[in-house]
Amino acid sequence: MPINVPSGLPAVKTLAKENVFVITENRAIHQDIRPLEILILNIMPDKIKTETQLLRMLSNTPLQVNITLLYTETHDPTHTPMDHILRFYTTFSEVKDRKFDGLIITGAPVELLEFEDVDYWDELKEIMEWSKHNVYSTIHICWAAQAGLYYHYGIRKYPLKQKLSGVYRHQIVKNSVLLRGHDDFFWAPHSRYTEVRKDDIEKIDDLEILAESDDAGVYIVATKNERMIFITGHPEYDRTTLKEEYERDIKKGLDVPIPANYFPDDDPSKQPLFTWSSHAHLLFGNWLNYAVYQKTPYNIEEIA
Repeated sequence: MPINVPSGLPAVKTLAKENVFVITENRAIHQDIRPLEILILNIMPDKIKTETQLLRMLSNTPLQVNITLLYTETHDPTHTPMDHILRFYTTFSEVKDRKFDGLIITGAPVELLEFEDVDYWDELKEIMEWSKHNVYSTIHICWAAQAGLYYHYGIRKYPLKQKLSGVYRHQIVKNSVLLRGHDDFFWAPHSRYTEVRKDDIEKIDDLEILAESDDAGVYIVATKNERMIFITGHPEYDRTTLKEEYERDIKKGLDVPIPANYFPDDDPSKQPLFTWSSHAHLLFGNWLNYAVYQKTPYNIEEIA
C-alpha cells in the first residue's frame, strides 16, 4: 500500500518519476482499512525538499499512511512559498485535539543557538509535551534529536571543533526492531555543528543507544518501548543534499570540510556516492511496521 498525501503536493510528481507508489486522498477513501496517521513537523528551511525526502522514506511499506504536514506558527518560513504552506500545511492549534500514530520532527539549522534562543522553542516544547500522550511513536531527526533529548531528559549538546559533515560507518550496539534486517555495519549521513555524548545518555535508565559511529558518535537512541526515537544524523537525505549544503557553505565563505566518505577521491566535482539509501528505507520501514503499526491501538483515540 502507498502513502496518502494531499492532492497537488509537488512531491507527488517527483516520487512518481521515481516509480514510488503514491495515492491521493480521493483514491484512498475507497480502501477499507485503517491507515496510519503520521504527522510531520517540518522545521527545515526548504520544506518542499524535506517533505519529498521524508515521503520517499515512508512510501516503501505495505501500510497505508495518511500524512499531515505541520509548520510552526511562531516562526515565519522564508525559504518556502507561503502559498505552498497555506495549501498543504496546518498548525499545531489545528491538530492538538487529534491523536496520531506517529510523529516525525525534522532537523533545523539552528544548532549553534541555545535551545531557549530559538524563536519557536516554546511552541516546540508544547508539541513535544503533547506528543507524549497524543502520539504513539515519535522520531526526532538531527537538531530535533538534540532538542528532544534536552527537553525530555535534560541532556545537553556540545559544540564540535568544526562541522561534522559526511557519510560515516555505524555499528549496531543493541538489537532493536528498528534495526531489524540491518548489517552489522552500515552508512548514514551527518551534517551538524554540535553533538550529544554517550556518557550523558547512558545515565538515563529509560534510554538505549542502538547504533553509533567511531567517527560521528551516537547515532540512534530510543526509549525502551520505542515510543521516542532520536536520530542524530540525516538518513532521509538525498544523494546530493550534502553536496548542496557544502556548496552553499563555501559560497558563504565558511571554513567547512569536504564531506567525508562522500565524493569519490574527495573531489567535489565528482558525482557523490549514495551509500545509505537501503539503511534509510529499512529504518523508516521498520519504524512504521514494528514501532507503530504493530503496537498502536486500532482505535486511535485510545493512544495515551
